[in-house]
Amino acid sequence: MNGNAQAIQTLDPPPADPWAAGPLPVALAAEIRGLVAKLDERQRVWLSGYLAGSVSAAQPAAAAPADSPVVTVLFGSHTGNSERLARRIVDRLNQAGIRHALLDMIECRKVHLQEARNLLVVVSTHGNGDPPERALPLVELLNSRKAPRLDHLKFSVLALGDSSYEKFCETGRQFDARLEALGAARLQARTDCDVDFDAAAQEWIESVVKTLRPDARAPIESADGERRAASVSNAYTRKQPFLAALLTNTRLTAAGSTKDVRHVELSIEGANLHYEPGDALGIVAQNRAADVDAVLARLPLDPQTPVEVDAQSTMPLRQALTERCEIGPITAGFLKAYAQAAASDALAARLGGDAAELAGYVRARHLVDVLTEHPPEGLGAAALVKILRPIAPRLYSISSSQRGAADEVHLTVAVVADDTLGQARRGLVSGQIAELTGDETALPVYLHRNTGFRLPTDPAAPIVMIGAGTGVAPYRAFVAERAAVGATGRNWLIFGDRSFETDFLYQAEWLDWRKRRVLTQLDVAFSRDRAEKTYVQHRIGERGAELWRWIEEGAHLYVCGDAERMAPDVHEALIGVIARHGARSVDNAREFLLDLQRTRRYQRDVY
Repeated sequence: MNGNAQAIQTLDPPPADPWAAGPLPVALAAEIRGLVAKLDERQRVWLSGYLAGSVSAAQPAAAAPADSPVVTVLFGSHTGNSERLARRIVDRLNQAGIRHALLDMIECRKVHLQEARNLLVVVSTHGNGDPPERALPLVELLNSRKAPRLDHLKFSVLALGDSSYEKFCETGRQFDARLEALGAARLQARTDCDVDFDAAAQEWIESVVKTLRPDARAPIESADGERRAASVSNAYTRKQPFLAALLTNTRLTAAGSTKDVRHVELSIEGANLHYEPGDALGIVAQNRAADVDAVLARLPLDPQTPVEVDAQSTMPLRQALTERCEIGPITAGFLKAYAQAAASDALAARLGGDAAELAGYVRARHLVDVLTEHPPEGLGAAALVKILRPIAPRLYSISSSQRGAADEVHLTVAVVADDTLGQARRGLVSGQIAELTGDETALPVYLHRNTGFRLPTDPAAPIVMIGAGTGVAPYRAFVAERAAVGATGRNWLIFGDRSFETDFLYQAEWLDWRKRRVLTQLDVAFSRDRAEKTYVQHRIGERGAELWRWIEEGAHLYVCGDAERMAPDVHEALIGVIARHGARSVDNAREFLLDLQRTRRYQRDVY
């Protein structure tokens, strides 16, 4: 202590005016000093960070330490597939002895890109070509004037998507093009994966590893879909599902509702499946025999014709159309491929016509309609199977807590129904669920982890759950879990649907939880009960002051439901609450909400 005091005393005293010792001209220093004096403490902190960042950005990137990662694996995930593949890549890099780092896109800063040497990007696309929300800040950075030059970088992109959408793998394509535009060089070409992505993804992984390290040993075990756990627990996959017996199939919506929503309970006794609130259950789909028969009736093909469905499997055409191929709603991509394969001039002309008219044509038709209107000429069985999309499993948020339901898993399923070309049609899986009865009924299922939608680890932390329609499903699991473990944190549900009388899903349970004070607060919005429509985002605005108090007290925010309208509207409503009641600018409120997202205090499960 005395030595430090003596050292301080020997230093030259600071100048009376620190601005006078700086490099600035006197007039400029006076002007800046006057501006800084007008700032509060928070604004000064922000300005100091901005100035420090602008200085560091102007400096050349420092040389990477000798022990820095050879490879940076960067993932942007929506349902968890990209993250699982990224971890599979990490496992393979470990086997090959290649140093690496794993990074979620929401955590990726400019400096990470500047320091990276080899970048492996795994990213999904959802909706109409949209990036995962945890990828949005990075997308904005790469497309802004702040984007760094990446001439030092080599990269490769593994893009996940669904070819039923027009902008298939759009996010991966954009990352691939933008990294190249910033000067990076490709390790190897981008790979675009459809819903059945395992084989293509594994081939990409092996190719990349071979490029990075030609002497790398072969993988210790080959991937056959989902990464399997070392134990039996959760070993079931979409290729090897568990047959879960149906226990309950109850309609939740009342008579008179415009929707048919089901509460489904399945037995997983003996499966050794362990799920957490926020996880989903995948149901492996098969086409109805009647629908397959209708397609085959319009094809001049023998149903027993053998067709190759992948590199390892050949089966009769009927089996392929039943178990492997989507034969329901079509896409513009399929229509283009069919027009070429079937040599249809009429379809080719339609594809080259008005875009809005084409979109309407596609929305209204299933495969059988196209085959009826434009019979194939010379289209073989192999060619047909090649242009049909693989059947994707259907994922449903689990609406139960295993602590309370033990060997059961509960789902909340909205039955998809429409009327196209005079035909009443139902969703492939939801329609079949609506028809399930009897003790012998079982569904092929597997667990789909959703690590991006989790309860806080602190049981005392408050949570705010915002959702509409079947978006309430995971919240039923959340509250049941917190009740089972005796969590002391407050729970607030903001729920919306069409009508109080017919569409208040799980009403009795919510009211009972509120009565027992497990549910601290319940706010609802029913859009069709009044002339002026009210949605959950309106309730958020009305409860803004209280919501801001919860946020200041450490609340975790959750949003679940429609990605196209509800989720963006709720996001903007939250920004409005933070700006108004947190006394921030809109830009600062956006950054505040982004920080909540980075720290997983703001999580969304939207679809």
